[in-house]
Amino acid sequence: MKTAIVTGASRGIGTACAIALAKNGYNIVLNYNNSEQRALSLKKIIEDNYAVSVLCVKADVADKAQVDNMVKLASAEFSHIDVLVNNAGVALQKLFTDTTEDDWSNIISTNLTSVYNCCHAVLPFMIRNHSGSIVNISSMWGQVGASCEVAYSASKAGVIGLTKALSKEVAPSNIRVNCVAPGVIMTDMMSSFSDDELELIKEDIPMCEIGTAKNVADAVAFLVSDRAQYITGQVIGVNGGMVV
Repeated sequence: MKTAIVTGASRGIGTACAIALAKNGYNIVLNYNNSEQRALSLKKIIEDNYAVSVLCVKADVADKAQVDNMVKLASAEFSHIDVLVNNAGVALQKLFTDTTEDDWSNIISTNLTSVYNCCHAVLPFMIRNHSGSIVNISSMWGQVGASCEVAYSASKAGVIGLTKALSKEVAPSNIRVNCVAPGVIMTDMMSSFSDDELELIKEDIPMCEIGTAKNVADAVAFLVSDRAQYITGQVIGVNGGMVV
């Protein structure tokens, strides 16, 4: 049975990815940092509904030592690591001139350095097995940039660049690295928007609907599957046509 690590798995897109992969028969390593109860609840839901095992691991993925320990625990529990989904991330909406050094450092370390940390930790296992799939969650703003989200856009653009370069480097080891770039997705990050504001957002989306976490998870599940065995280094937009 294969094993998948999903970072930031206690909510939103991470939760949906964990469920989608469990449904496809993967043992799951649920990474969380602050939301222990939500992670434990998700573990129970998965194990009650799918014939897989779940390991919950608390780790700040921006901290290399904590990530290394998480991967060590995962490999001890499941003996191998087949899939990594780098989903953990934070958002920031602020004028660039108001963005502090601490803001910048937090966004880059959480959204980009974390991807380096996790890829660096799992690749020795994947290279040894001559097999593996990594999916990094970026954003449509990493593709085109967003006003008042310069730090966020820069971090997510970095994820795209990392994905493309790393995919070339590890392809000879039969490891695929791809990226999913979500658009507007109905998660906790959207909770501050009013119904009227959500309707205005829908007007900017060609498909006239806000996406769901499951929409993103379905793309991730496809990319790690055998159906995508000749796909690597790609950025798959899940945005309802908002960025093409």
